Amino acid sequence: METKQNNIKFRFIDLFAGIGGMRIPFEKLGGSCVFTSEWDKYCQITYQFNFGEQPHGDITKIDEKEIPDHDILLAGFPCQPFSIAGVSKKNSLGLEHGFKDKKQGNLFFDIARILKEKKPKAFLLENVKNLKSHDGGKTFKIIENTLISLGYNLFFKIIDAADFVPQHRERVLIVGLRKDVFPDVNFTFPDQGKRKKDVMNILEKWVDKKYTLSGKLWKYLQGHAEKHKKMGNGFGFGLIDPEKDKTTRTLSARYYKDGSEILIKQKKGNPRRLTPRECARLMGFGDDFKIPVSNNQAYKQFGNAVVIPVIETVAEELIKTINNYGQDLKSAQELEYVEDKVKEYQPRTLCSEISL
Repeated sequence: METKQNNIKFRFIDLFAGIGGMRIPFEKLGGSCVFTSEWDKYCQITYQFNFGEQPHGDITKIDEKEIPDHDILLAGFPCQPFSIAGVSKKNSLGLEHGFKDKKQGNLFFDIARILKEKKPKAFLLENVKNLKSHDGGKTFKIIENTLISLGYNLFFKIIDAADFVPQHRERVLIVGLRKDVFPDVNFTFPDQGKRKKDVMNILEKWVDKKYTLSGKLWKYLQGHAEKHKKMGNGFGFGLIDPEKDKTTRTLSARYYKDGSEILIKQKKGNPRRLTPRECARLMGFGDDFKIPVSNNQAYKQFGNAVVIPVIETVAEELIKTINNYGQDLKSAQELEYVEDKVKEYQPRTLCSEISL
């Protein structure tokens, strides 16, 4: 699903790109992706099949000076160190989470070093809802203070994707606009969308029997749910009756294990899990999006992806805000000229840079 662009209006980079969910809406708005990074080899395969290019690898090993100049930075940085499920699992195993997670927790600071070096005019970050409350709010405060210190006005909001797709999925969206380019700017997140499809509308008409749960697995899931119910816990499977239920639980990267969070009730026999294409639709990906990997990898990829219509509405508002402020991104050369003239007549003091 390569996007053809005849009229490039701005440049952006796609970090922690996954399978390109954040890229799609910004390309539709006329943007040109000049750099992308994703370390997972299976995500790289899916990304290349759909966009015709292989992402650069591990961002921690990429010199920020080598990244092309760009107008907007996009990043859905890893959420596992901050998610409720991720924190719970790590606590049970005695492992560190949040910024203390050495493998994934500090990746936010790779975003910060790139912002410091390249100074894009705007950015959009996405993460789990729990990022706001993790470690008593201390984690988000560090992120907030870091981005403000780098010279950006910040705007953030928790959005439930159920207003856009038939899935409850709360994520925090963080928009940043450079203070020296957009002084006194006011960004307003769009009103909640009006969902056009319910669960019934994303289901395939014919589904292979291999997606139906075995008697052994179905019996295990029911027993597991009953055990936790007696203990007063909320753990259990999520059974969806497509003729009655309009939305599902949150699709997660662990869906490949047993599909327990979203099981589809069938008229005959045991329930089934969603197909990879149905997962794609649940996340707002079009049917033209190619799925070249195994089912297990596809489940992981869509479970970690962003919801396309959510990003699309925020992207539209971001570009509108930039253009309404008089900063049309159509020509980088014109922008640089305007910025130089503004500095000549209205010198501004940049916020002091932080040491990273």
